[in-house]
Amino acid sequence: MADGAAPNCHLRLEWVYGYRGHQCRNNLYYTASKEIVYFVAGVGVVYNTREHKQKFFLGHSDDIISLALHPERTLVATGQVGKEPHICVWDTYNLQTISILKDVHTHGVACLAFDHDGQRLVSIGLDSKNTICVWDWKKGRVLATAAGHIDREKDMKSACNNSMKIFPMMNHVGFLKIFDVSWDLHQPNKIISCGVKHIKFWSLCGNALSAKRGVFGKTGELQTILCLACARDEITYSGALNGDIYVWKGINLVRTVHSAHGSGIFSMNACEEGFATGGRDGCVRLWDLNFQPITLIDLRETDQGYRGLSVRSVCWQGDHILVGTQDSEIFEIVVHERNKPFLIMQGHCEGELWALAVHPTKPLAVTGSDDRSVRIWSLIDHALIARCNMEEAIRCVAVSSDGIHLALGMKDGSFTVLRIRDMTEVVHIKDRKEAIHELKYSPDGSYLAVGSNDSSIDIYGVLQRYKKVGECFGSLNFITHMDWSTDSKYLQTNDGSGKRLFYSMPSGKEITNKEEAKDVHWATWTCVLGPEVNGIWPKYLDVNGINSVDANFKDQVLVTADDYGLVKLFRYPCFKRGAKFKKYIGHSAHVTNVRWSYDYQWVISIGGADHSVFQWQLIPERKSKEFLHIVLQESFVDSNSDQSDSDQSDVPELDSEIEQELQINYHRQIYKEDLPQLKEKCKEKRQAATSKKREKPPDSSVRLHFVHGYRGYDCRNNLFYTQTGEIVYHVAAVGIVYNRQQNIQRFYLGHDDDIVCLAIHPLKDYISTGQVSRDSTIHIWDAELLKPLSILKGHHQFGVCAVDFSADGKRLASVGLDENHTIVLWDWKKGEKLSSVRGSAEKIFVVKLNPYIPDKLVTAGIKHIKFWQRAGGGLTGRKGYFGNLRKIETIMCVVYGWTDEMVFSGTSTGDVYIWKDMFIIKRIKAHDGPVFSMHALEKGFVTGGKDGVVVLWDDSFERCLKTYSIKRSALAPGSKGLLLEDNPSIRAITLGHGHILVGTKNGEILEIEKSGPITLLVQGHMEGEVWGLDVHPHLPICATVSDDKTLRIWDLSPSHCMLAVRKLKKSGRCCCFSPDGKSLAVGLNDGSFLIVNSDTLEDLVSFHHRKEHISDIKFSPGSGKYLAVASHDNFVDIYNIMSSKRVGICKGASSYITHLDWDKRGKLLQVNTGAKEQLFFEAPRGKPQIINNAEVDKIDWTSWTCVLGTSCEGIWPMVSEVTDVSASCLTSNKKVLVTGDDFGFVKLFRYPVKGKYGKFKRYVAHSTHVTNVRWTHDDGLLVTVGGPDTTVMIWTHELEGYKQAIQYDSEESDFDSDEDGGYDSDVTRENEINYTIRALTTSLRPMSGIKPHLQQKEPSQEERQGIVRGSRPPVSRALPQPEKLQTNNVGKKKKPIEDLTLALAFGYRGNDCRNNVHYLNDGTDIIYHTASIGIVHNIATGFQSFYLEHTDDILCLTVNQHPKFQKIIATGQVGDSSDMSGTAPLIHIWDATTKQTHSVLRCYHSKGVCCVSFSATGKLLLSVGLDPQYTITVWRWQEGTKVASKSGHTKRIFVAEFRPDSDTQFVSVGMKHVRFWTFAGKALQSKKGNLGSIEDARMQTMLAVAFGANNLTFTGTISGDVYVWREHLLVRIVAKAHNGPVFTMYTTLRDGLIVTGGKERPSKEGGAVKLWDQELKRCRAFRLETGQAMDTVRSVCRCKGKILVGTRNAEIIEVGEKNAACNILINNHMDGPIWGLSTHPIKDIFLSAAEDGTVRLWDIAEKKMLNKVNLGHPARTVAYSPEGDMVAIGMKNGEFIILVVTSLTIWGKKRDRRSAIQDIKFSPSSQYLAVGTCENAIDFYDLTLGPALNRISYCRDIASFVLQIDFSADSNYIQVSTGSYKRLVYEVPLGKQVTEQSQIERITWATWTSILGDEVIGIWSRNLDKADVNCACVSHSGLNIVTGDDFGLVKLFDFPCTEKFAKHKKYLSHSAQIANIKFTSGDRYVVSSGGQDCSLFVWKCL
Repeated sequence: MADGAAPNCHLRLEWVYGYRGHQCRNNLYYTASKEIVYFVAGVGVVYNTREHKQKFFLGHSDDIISLALHPERTLVATGQVGKEPHICVWDTYNLQTISILKDVHTHGVACLAFDHDGQRLVSIGLDSKNTICVWDWKKGRVLATAAGHIDREKDMKSACNNSMKIFPMMNHVGFLKIFDVSWDLHQPNKIISCGVKHIKFWSLCGNALSAKRGVFGKTGELQTILCLACARDEITYSGALNGDIYVWKGINLVRTVHSAHGSGIFSMNACEEGFATGGRDGCVRLWDLNFQPITLIDLRETDQGYRGLSVRSVCWQGDHILVGTQDSEIFEIVVHERNKPFLIMQGHCEGELWALAVHPTKPLAVTGSDDRSVRIWSLIDHALIARCNMEEAIRCVAVSSDGIHLALGMKDGSFTVLRIRDMTEVVHIKDRKEAIHELKYSPDGSYLAVGSNDSSIDIYGVLQRYKKVGECFGSLNFITHMDWSTDSKYLQTNDGSGKRLFYSMPSGKEITNKEEAKDVHWATWTCVLGPEVNGIWPKYLDVNGINSVDANFKDQVLVTADDYGLVKLFRYPCFKRGAKFKKYIGHSAHVTNVRWSYDYQWVISIGGADHSVFQWQLIPERKSKEFLHIVLQESFVDSNSDQSDSDQSDVPELDSEIEQELQINYHRQIYKEDLPQLKEKCKEKRQAATSKKREKPPDSSVRLHFVHGYRGYDCRNNLFYTQTGEIVYHVAAVGIVYNRQQNIQRFYLGHDDDIVCLAIHPLKDYISTGQVSRDSTIHIWDAELLKPLSILKGHHQFGVCAVDFSADGKRLASVGLDENHTIVLWDWKKGEKLSSVRGSAEKIFVVKLNPYIPDKLVTAGIKHIKFWQRAGGGLTGRKGYFGNLRKIETIMCVVYGWTDEMVFSGTSTGDVYIWKDMFIIKRIKAHDGPVFSMHALEKGFVTGGKDGVVVLWDDSFERCLKTYSIKRSALAPGSKGLLLEDNPSIRAITLGHGHILVGTKNGEILEIEKSGPITLLVQGHMEGEVWGLDVHPHLPICATVSDDKTLRIWDLSPSHCMLAVRKLKKSGRCCCFSPDGKSLAVGLNDGSFLIVNSDTLEDLVSFHHRKEHISDIKFSPGSGKYLAVASHDNFVDIYNIMSSKRVGICKGASSYITHLDWDKRGKLLQVNTGAKEQLFFEAPRGKPQIINNAEVDKIDWTSWTCVLGTSCEGIWPMVSEVTDVSASCLTSNKKVLVTGDDFGFVKLFRYPVKGKYGKFKRYVAHSTHVTNVRWTHDDGLLVTVGGPDTTVMIWTHELEGYKQAIQYDSEESDFDSDEDGGYDSDVTRENEINYTIRALTTSLRPMSGIKPHLQQKEPSQEERQGIVRGSRPPVSRALPQPEKLQTNNVGKKKKPIEDLTLALAFGYRGNDCRNNVHYLNDGTDIIYHTASIGIVHNIATGFQSFYLEHTDDILCLTVNQHPKFQKIIATGQVGDSSDMSGTAPLIHIWDATTKQTHSVLRCYHSKGVCCVSFSATGKLLLSVGLDPQYTITVWRWQEGTKVASKSGHTKRIFVAEFRPDSDTQFVSVGMKHVRFWTFAGKALQSKKGNLGSIEDARMQTMLAVAFGANNLTFTGTISGDVYVWREHLLVRIVAKAHNGPVFTMYTTLRDGLIVTGGKERPSKEGGAVKLWDQELKRCRAFRLETGQAMDTVRSVCRCKGKILVGTRNAEIIEVGEKNAACNILINNHMDGPIWGLSTHPIKDIFLSAAEDGTVRLWDIAEKKMLNKVNLGHPARTVAYSPEGDMVAIGMKNGEFIILVVTSLTIWGKKRDRRSAIQDIKFSPSSQYLAVGTCENAIDFYDLTLGPALNRISYCRDIASFVLQIDFSADSNYIQVSTGSYKRLVYEVPLGKQVTEQSQIERITWATWTSILGDEVIGIWSRNLDKADVNCACVSHSGLNIVTGDDFGLVKLFDFPCTEKFAKHKKYLSHSAQIANIKFTSGDRYVVSSGGQDCSLFVWKCL
């Protein structure tokens, strides 16, 4: 065999020395069978200590760094590093990969943990956010992800230093901030993670992971937590960096076990007996279940111990403990002999491992490392037998030939020689400064050659006590490798510059004569350069990654070690570059050295960074076969390596047809899915165009009728019989179902580009087709209904080249056209990817699922066949073993045989290979040339090949039963055409219905009867492009001419067959019938053209005047005297047919000619050119004419096929720079112009198409460019031809009013209607509203200055005078400090308030939300929302309960209507980012009764979720985002999985709702659009609403949707009309259903009646709510008794004779259907903020005043509004008098009013200021009224002087506007907080400022509402950069203060709170910005009023 082939022997991994202790922890466990599982490098190791045997898992491609043990202790999960790291779950018993988890993490997987029942796995990534991911690992599916830890800079910096000690090298893969993760084993959905200065407690709900940080409090210092373990009752134990153990209850730290270890606790292990911990102090401690200490084991003090021992992993099982250390050792401790640990594994540790040598006569290996140790390993006992520690790092070793001496080369340039016997030093010599990289003893033992990094080699005499005897110079670079000759006279070296040099020994003289060196026999070969090892280097790549080589002269093999972690086996010698090899994985990164043992039984390899030593056994060629079978059982196959793909020198030449197929490029420069982005870029063009009125599209339409063609030239096995005996196949972008009896076709038109593969479901009723596109799609569709069942996308690029169904029909396998030929396994009904893997770098032709085991499949293609097994989210593959076959064949087709192991494959050489498992057991010669197709029968097989022969075989391929040759002579009379050639290449074959069905490369489909006759059913052009097309002037036939060098005549009548064909010498591009139809002119590509008889196709005449191809050809009208011939030479020649002469040439074109047309008189030619010129020539001389546009339009043209000119300006699309309109044709009545373009679109325009961007109807069936289009002579049919798709398509022309199946209805024009969508102020406001999340909120008021917590505190007077605090005499003579606050319940024991709970909410979000009020429990309760809470309100009692889990404003709410999910609510909230971070919008699904959350969906909708809707079964949820694309997403909410998602529209979507009877159809409405959606598998498809020809219909802004029977949809519009649609076609308009916009519609499921709500002025006839019948024909109106001038209804719902109405003015009203009586259930302010708030001094009632100009009185006990006063102006503040008998109200316009409470009459009013009043207060004595304004002033009024209200004085010098005012208890002082963050005190009523601090400190205040002052500095938190505390109120007891801030938080503090950042409790329910807050009398309640949310919340004090 040539040296280019791979060797036949194998290596098998036998032992791995080492354990990964550095940078990893918790990676060592006992399995159920008491074996030990751990990892080293890229290998998972299972070590049986009793039998001293190792097993290996080799499924990783890089360093493993994490490991978790399944609770059943047989499976483990391991995670690796790398660019695309994956997690493997594998079985420790049989080492099979169970699951592969991938595509989430980057950099690496740092931590893993299984949950308590082992169903789920949590992983932590090494990316910058330490992404945390939860997996359903069996399915390989992600359940949830979140950012694990993103921390503040300073945390990171301080942690960096500590963590670099813990993980010294973690920065080579990313910075790790999370060190451990664990499931809470006693609470199913709780996870705990810990790391740099944090511990986090996670909850998993739906697809959302939400975290709460652990609260360290005062129990322990905030520090880095390294490990954790969980116990019962929410107890968590964690090990800290300082050696303490922290004990947590819930999220709070409750106790500390001090100094459990001397320093960091690295590992904690929980077991049945208790807990084991291991630390950096080298100790292991055991604890009982309550974490009380049991025992301490100090490993440093044991026999094997040493200083600096650090424990990284500990596992306690029964009476055994496993301990893994930092220095790569594993100890096993038996508990009762704990001071005698067994050292069961050792390895090198820090730095890199480079030094390796083998003993010359014994099975020993020697290694030396940067850890300064040299170790000797026994290869038989698999043990370390000696170790010696040196002073320096060791870089190379050598053993003398007698085995006595051991030489070590050091990193510092010295070398040391030891006696092997006792490891004593013989000599230590340092002659060099740089590292010694290589040293070797001569074979005779006399010399030692020492090569160093300073480019020299020193020769030392061994017998002269290592005296230097020679020196070699010549290298210019460091020495890398050396070899001695067998006679010890020569030395060959390699150096770092890639030079190979020779020296004579011992002198060291360089040998320059290469001839002398030629005949030298080398004792060893370890050099990487030299002719004998050329083959180890790749052919064309210049790489230098091979570190080490060693030749085995005996077996003639060579082993290499490289930088890519590979050990490779080559033949030796291998002279030609790029030799084939076998490769073995296991090492993670660079393999630094490799050596054969002395007897060539083993290979030893060492890893640089992984510190590991691998021992491989050589399996010689004779045992290789048995070994492979063993391998299969043992699953070593990964290591048994792919045969290398390095050199194809021995690969057969590819068959020309296959070669041709490989040349096909499926990439498009522009894909159809790029169109929306391209159109977006053309926005300006679009706006300019839409400003002009454009013509409507034509009323007539076309429908696909018949397609000539079948795609055989690059596809196989794409032709099947369906259940009903029809034939299914594909061509272009069309799936075709062909009825051969009736000769009719039906079409699946869901694809938009070339279909390149097709498979049929086992039941023969469903079809799967895959197409070419950037994000390729696979459609599964029903062959009967032609509707998509599922669309799969998102995992293939550029195209899908093979698909196959599983035997049970539930799964589908597909292969992509990307460079890796990705293989994906799907659950196609759900549209879910089950598994995926990179298939092969070479093209894959076929994929087949195993019919017996659905988890297995096989793929085959160029030079390979691969057998795959599913493993979770991945697939593991093994290449077929071709054994001793000289050549590896390309495999074209594959079928499974009678068992799951038998596979039959057809090759490119005509053989059939029979495989068992992955081995060839037989080969049969079946065909001459490739076997392209193979089909398995019940008892046998049928094959078809390039030789055009169909062969029937028996079931074991022993006997050929029958052959059929496809010949013209065998064609049956009923054939639909003519066979072009005998024995065409067969590409597809199938059996059924008593026939054999055959598809050929030439585009023919044939049916063979068993008896022999062949019927031709379908044919089309062959490959190349079809351009030439013309229709006969009066017969139903057409002619086409193509690149396949044929001219064909087709019958357009129902027989649909090819009538005639003629082969041409050259390919052709155009053809034309003469006006009488008797002759046919054909233009060819060589510049010639010919005229043939149109019946016989025989030549009449031919001409050849041009060189370039003829692009168009046309006869003049009438008698057809002249023929105009256009060419790519830029000329049009005019010929006189009668005289057969050229009579004229049209010159003047600057580019090639594309189109030409004659006028009716035959005197004028119109010509288009490639430079977009429109030229005119006079015939027959060809004289150029200049004709203006107006004249051109008047000319009567015989035909119009041109694409330029004003009359067809509008046919060019906006994206015309990337697509050409290649053809057009005008109907004979000149009404409809059809065009074909480069995107494969056929478009119909109304002619003339003046102005840009005309409206059209568009049809997709061709895949890429449509090259030509023609109407038949009577306009009844349209014929189109596709360029690359080679099809001839026939369309029927359906005139106006003819409505056929909607399936073929066209897509309307490219962009939205340019009509005005209508205007309404409410709609505009809702459309333009911008939602911000709480966290980004800004200040409610325009404050200025430095915030209180950032101000420097001024020293007190005492401090200024130097009095030290605390130095006062113990008994002070001074008066005692008075109370800060007057307390009203003196005498009672004062108790502080511990907590607040929400008791009552007044508010409903109606102003910008809709459909958000619903009945529950048969109408007894209602549900709605305000701010961030969901409210369930009992109508009878007014009792409310709340859902409080949202973190931001709720924007939408829906109720699940399915009986199984009663009371299930979905609510969507505001969000910010779309990157799944913490601020991403959330949807909560919850139970209205229990308020329990069932699922939380974290969305990709940035900004928020504006609409949610449940499907008919209640299992799916639809959501619409507020992101710029208004994304629509469908969820399986119970699982928390996103099923499908798509951009909804470019403009705002207001509502999207599922049809009440469907899980797959929904409708979305919004700004100027309505879309009808179908959801199939993973894909969402939509159709625009089609207005059809209904009078006065225009696309308005649509606001609401409801549904009726028979697929009816009703949409409410902005104008008040309701549009009625069937499917997506408008069928009628209900004009003026309301006078204003129809905002809401509700479909009653029980009786189908529909409620609508709109914007109307109340009148006698009309009302804002109407109840309609099922078809929206009759209605009844209801008036809402609200007293408003305009009613705007935002939400309606109906139940049991009642209608529930939500209004824009925040009212919820119940209307009785019988009596039309209105009951207002909920009332509130319409507009906010609600600035004014005042509680009654005695009763539990309060007042509120808001921007809506009302003051309202609320009763807490009665849970309702008692009264309201309309003021006519926005109100800003309100206050009760001390007795509660009067109310003062301050207005925005500067006026204030005083009312008498009992009569609500005005006592007095005054306006002394022009700007808003900010606060108003009565003095405690009731004498004064203080009024604070925005004019930086406070005015005082004396109320005892009567209602005249004359100002008696005011406060001067206030630097900013007034915020809050408080009187002192004696009414003599007032404190003011201002907009500049300053608190001032003034005298009353003088208005004089008090500046004396001591005086201020003595004042007792009647109330405290100020947010400023030293007493309340603690209420200001750290994160208030752009936000403020807006309001505060101290309780009447004086012990607490509540605050409201811009983040919407209500906070409860102790009062006074003088320390910054005081502790508090916080309550989240309001939206951003709380405007005011107050305690009620007796401190029973707190009332808070909202800014943005216009809501009032009442909190009960506990």
